This record gives sequence, C-alpha cells and structure tokens, in this order.
Amino acid sequence: QMFINASPKQKIVRDFQAIRGYEARAQILEKENRLPDYVIACIGGGSNAIGTFQHFLEDEKVECVGIEAGGLGIETDKHGCSLKKGRPGVLHGQMSYTLQDEDGQIQEAYSISAGLDYPGIGPEHSFHNDNKSVTYDNVTDQEALDAFVWLSQKEGIIPAFESAHAVAYLKKIPDIQNKRVIINLSGRGDKDMIQAKDLLNVDN
Repeated sequence: QMFINASPKQKIVRDFQAIRGYEARAQILEKENRLPDYVIACIGGGSNAIGTFQHFLEDEKVECVGIEAGGLGIETDKHGCSLKKGRPGVLHGQMSYTLQDEDGQIQEAYSISAGLDYPGIGPEHSFHNDNKSVTYDNVTDQEALDAFVWLSQKEGIIPAFESAHAVAYLKKIPDIQNKRVIINLSGRGDKDMIQAKDLLNVDN
C-alpha cells in the first residue's frame, strides 16, 4: 500500500482521539442495543474522524463517513477536498493526498471553517479512501452554515463550523428515519458566533 501510518505522531493522535469512538460505541450499545448504521465526522487533517472511526472500522454493517470542506464547490479552487481533488504528495513529513498544482507545489485550501482549511489529510484516511473501507464526501460552506443554524435551533446545540459539515451530511442519507446515526461534534460553536453573525446578517 502507498499510504502507511508509520509516523509515531500519527499513531499518537489517532489513539488519543480513539476515546471518542470507544465511548460512542459503548453508549449506543447501552441505549439502543445495536450498532449505528452510520458514523459521521468532519475532516481537515482528519484526527477527530480517524479516532471516532477506530472502534467501528471492523463492523461491516457500520458505514463510516468522512466529510471534507467543499467550500464554494469542488468545481472551483476554493475548497479543502484533498481526497476528492488532490493527488499523492508529501506535506509536513507525511505521504498522503494533498492539494497541489501541476508542478507539485502545495496549493492553499479554503473553507468557512478554519479547522478544515488544510491542503492535506492524514495518511490513514488516504489508505481508507483507496481501500474503500470508509466513505468520503464533501459539504459546501452554505450547506454547513444551514446545518449550523438547524442544529442550534432544533436541539439548542451550537456546533463548530467544522462539525456542522458532518451534520449537513444528514440530508444526503436516504431513508434516514429508519437509520441510527452517530455524528461526532468535534467542537463547540461559540468560537464561530461572530463569524456566523456576519454571515447570517444578524443585527443583534
């Protein structure tokens, strides 16, 4: 395989973040007495997602889904979709998919979310992408903003713009009323409130 998680840093990050997946698995088994149909997480560098997926990857009936930053659309150059639009390269000492120009120079990523505004991806995600063991998709800025507002109003939970990308994927799941879904809310939205106010044209 081209992508090997040989870096101690990558293993440390994955294993520390894996407490998310461990706790989520235990909680849904306790409450629902079954595993989820989907486990969804946003992806910038991908640490929260790979940790969340870690305890579900061997379950054939669980679909792990990683959501990249679609920005203004993947048909533009304003996005952070390293897996969808990038190609193999080296960034920050790791071989993985990166956004790069025709000369192999790293290109700038773009996202409404600072945490997803990264032109690369952890090598384990590149492995799972090529191995088809995790599903990867993307969500635009507008879709994430709509999800940010929806979850805030519906549940009183203000997600970070990063996490709102994962929430937005709910609209893409067919027959969702009959599905059990875990979404990793990897951050709180209080840090994004001033930006949200400007984007939503809120006066107060």
